[in-house]
Amino acid sequence: MAVVKDIDVRGMQHCETTALGMLLRHEGLDLSEPMLFGLGSGLSFIYWDSKSMGFPFLGGRVKPFELTRNLTAMLGLELLVGETTSLRKAWQNVAAPIDAGRPVGLQLDSYHLDYFSTKVHFGGHVVAMYGYDEQDAYLQDTGPQGGAVSTSLASLARARAERGPMTAKNRSFTITAPVGLTQPQDRIIPAITTCADAFLHPPIANLGHRGIAKAAEQVPKWLQRSRNPLEDLPEAAVLMERAGTGGALFRNLYRDFLAECARLIDSNHLRTGHSLFTEAAGLWTEVAALIAAAGTSGDVNHLVRAGSVLSDLARIEHDAMQALTKL
Repeated sequence: MAVVKDIDVRGMQHCETTALGMLLRHEGLDLSEPMLFGLGSGLSFIYWDSKSMGFPFLGGRVKPFELTRNLTAMLGLELLVGETTSLRKAWQNVAAPIDAGRPVGLQLDSYHLDYFSTKVHFGGHVVAMYGYDEQDAYLQDTGPQGGAVSTSLASLARARAERGPMTAKNRSFTITAPVGLTQPQDRIIPAITTCADAFLHPPIANLGHRGIAKAAEQVPKWLQRSRNPLEDLPEAAVLMERAGTGGALFRNLYRDFLAECARLIDSNHLRTGHSLFTEAAGLWTEVAALIAAAGTSGDVNHLVRAGSVLSDLARIEHDAMQALTKL
């Protein structure tokens, strides 16, 4: 049995920031969840649909693990990543740091975890592991999933080795803070402008503000797009509001990040961005409610209204990011 000492387990809202929070606290760096998300330039948007998909997906953040890479690079932290197809090597990559007193981050498919309440394949799930015994692994997951949890070593191995969309090859990672670490508040403006630039200048039309405009065109057609609207549309709404997003498709987290920044930096551009993302967060929650109502009622008018709100959101978030580029 091996358990890392003095672990501070806090169940947050979003999986990757929850894991990062534990790993950074172990290195003496205690940041709020919104600050972790914002310093990792985590906010984005994607409208994802293809013939192979049963139903479109609306995403509100950068792709899995990009937030971790962004955050560690922004703060000058050492990120060591292990990936392997060998189950034996995959276990060594986790056990060795824990035996040495360091927690480890894991990217895996949540479907296989014993404690997970919703059995859906999601290969982009991230947890922090801080101990193990002969049978179980001790993990930190989000608050809604239980915070400090455990799963059998066999289930953990299956979750880490799963193949499919967004999976990684038994990915594990550790973070080390160097002596003389850059102060996080000194990296706020670069993190915000990096995120804003990516959002304003997406390489393809289904990302960033262009992606939201595309969603505004496509969402009103969702009753025809779905084979089972009664199931698909409410599920899409749940993914926007409650599936580790912190509500409003991650906009609540980014709003709170900007509010925290505005207490540290005196800037009208920052206050404008915060005000607009506060408005946007409320509208995303409204969109989710309209999509759910369309699914349960079959009334296309809810989707037409959702499309109209999404058009407003494309403009509002474009204006917010435009203001934030001027920091």
